[in-house]
Amino acid sequence: MTRFNVFLAAWLLAPGAGAAPLTFDTYLAAVESHSLELQAQQQGIVSARAGIGIAGLRPDPEFTLGAARDTVHALPHRPVTWTPALSMAIETGGKRAARIKAAQSNVALAEETVAGFKSELYGTAAAAFTEACRTREVVARKELTMAALSKVVAANGVRLKAGDVGGIELLQSRVERDQFEAELAQARSEADSAMLALSPPLGRQVDSLFPQAQLSCDFAAFADQEASVLVPQALNARSDVRIARATLENLRDGAALVRANRSVDPTVTLGLSAARGYRDGVDANGDTVDGAPRSRALSVSLAIPIPLSRRDHGDVVQAEAGVTQAMLALRQAELAAETQVRTAQRQWRSAQERLARYRDGVLLDAQKVVDGMRLSYFSGNASLLEWLAAQRSADEAYQGYLQARADAAIASTQLQLAIGQRPRL
Repeated sequence: MTRFNVFLAAWLLAPGAGAAPLTFDTYLAAVESHSLELQAQQQGIVSARAGIGIAGLRPDPEFTLGAARDTVHALPHRPVTWTPALSMAIETGGKRAARIKAAQSNVALAEETVAGFKSELYGTAAAAFTEACRTREVVARKELTMAALSKVVAANGVRLKAGDVGGIELLQSRVERDQFEAELAQARSEADSAMLALSPPLGRQVDSLFPQAQLSCDFAAFADQEASVLVPQALNARSDVRIARATLENLRDGAALVRANRSVDPTVTLGLSAARGYRDGVDANGDTVDGAPRSRALSVSLAIPIPLSRRDHGDVVQAEAGVTQAMLALRQAELAAETQVRTAQRQWRSAQERLARYRDGVLLDAQKVVDGMRLSYFSGNASLLEWLAAQRSADEAYQGYLQARADAAIASTQLQLAIGQRPRL
């Protein structure tokens, strides 16, 4: 049985090991479902979609009502002339269609923005999960070393009674064990903190969703491909490039709306003048007043604004400048994406090579040294200091291996995010 299998068996026998393993995919799915920050970002999509309905609204008609009474003739019952009118502005230049298109592109931009935030959330969740795995395995390794030190202390107590070792050697082994116990307590605290760090991306405490969860830390290898394959994939799928494209389209639609808004909107008014008739009569001065028949007059009027303010093209210049800026930002985003993909790929390959050196060389050799030195110590062919030095060296090698494994997992995550993929560990 290899040293790693011994560690794995020890972990499986630990308290709470019977709980269902928590894989990274399960954790990431829970993050997508429960993240409070992501839910807040998604409200931007809801707001943008509501803007489509707002953009489709047409100008409201306006109803006016006037009343006039003849004050020249002092009749007992002077008639009132009513003049109701209904007016409405007629949009020209395709304003409504331009507004709707701009609102639709704003929805696309909001969706890409949320996707970009989700990508950042993926990176945060992957880093937290990887660190939780690393600190947990650090604790497992230190527990094995602690058990080995305790066995040495117990063996030295027996050997002291037999006269094989002196009291100083027993005291030194105890000191080493007690010091290492403090390191183990610190490692456990760091592991607990790393588990708690899984909660913020979830938007709630991790224990509330996954009680007594045991992390599944079998990180899968990423299938390496040439940069010529990864770069086009990144340009199509990366969130920052897609946001830049959506921003460009939104600003183009906004510029089209600015041009459409420069068209003047005539106002059509439909009016009615209704006067109640009256009979011949005599006013208060005794003069004869001729009567008038009831009248109805329908009127239609058209008001066209004189577009003197349209002589200034500042609004169009501003809109076109925004489009130009967005085009340059898109090119910059594409260049940055290609650079980041190539950089992430090299970092991933470097992390894989470093991990392979630990796994295939350093880790095995260091373990062989400590196992041999332990046997030599118990057989009296090596001193306690030599065994402790070998144990420290093996522990440092294993810590380096765990860090290299975590670095490789993070590098894999960063490469997957760089090409626009949902990360898998």
